[in-house]
Amino acid sequence: MIPAGPAGAHVRHWQRFTFTERVMRSLFYIVVLIGIVWSLQSIEIIPEFLYDAPQQTADLFVRMWPIDWGWYPKVVHAALMETLHTATLGTILAVAMATPVALLVARNVTRSVLLNSIGRFILVATRSVHAMIWALFFVAVFGPGALAGTLAIAVHSIGFTGKFLSEAIEEAKPGPIEALKAAGAPPLAVLIKGIWPQVKPAFLALAMFRWDINVRESAVLGLVGGGGLGMALDTALSNLYWDQAGLVLAVIFGIVIVAEIATSWARSRII
Repeated sequence: MIPAGPAGAHVRHWQRFTFTERVMRSLFYIVVLIGIVWSLQSIEIIPEFLYDAPQQTADLFVRMWPIDWGWYPKVVHAALMETLHTATLGTILAVAMATPVALLVARNVTRSVLLNSIGRFILVATRSVHAMIWALFFVAVFGPGALAGTLAIAVHSIGFTGKFLSEAIEEAKPGPIEALKAAGAPPLAVLIKGIWPQVKPAFLALAMFRWDINVRESAVLGLVGGGGLGMALDTALSNLYWDQAGLVLAVIFGIVIVAEIATSWARSRII
């Protein structure tokens, strides 16, 4: 019911979106629909492959069972340790390299627009290239092995770690920082006593979260020569040893679950 008003008064109707917003939303939906249709036409889905996909999947799991547990002490255990070491060392290197870049990007620390732009370029350049591509590059430079995988993990993680760390630094409360500057504290003291206590929980939580991601990524970098469980899986698949491939997949699944539980528990104790 619209309450009666003076004769000839203009009655205003409430609308959630303006006419311009409705037009823009409609254009957005049309573009998304065109993109979906275009993508479906480009990937050239073959219906015959879709029909027997469930049968092929079931046959693949049948070949993997029973799992060859005897292969674990021979090959998989060493590959698992290499994967964990690759993820850990890669995360440490990433945090060490991302911290100065984050300080360059944080506008409350670095006032220079040029330095901010250089830092943002580093963050975008490192995270825009996938870890598998970085692994291929470092394999070509250093040869296949854990070193290439570690460097790929480290360089790829700079963008993610530096971006969120710079945002945490920018969100630091200015009160303690201004008090230290007013007292004549040098920049290093302002950084250690004013900024670090505020960003420490986010910093540690971010490092553990990135380690969790790196465990998953390092487990497959061996497919391109990055060492670890990926190389064991590639060996089993190349020789059509499906029971051994099933063992590697089970180990990857297990270590990912353990890493998720461990990082969740640690983050709950820090934050």
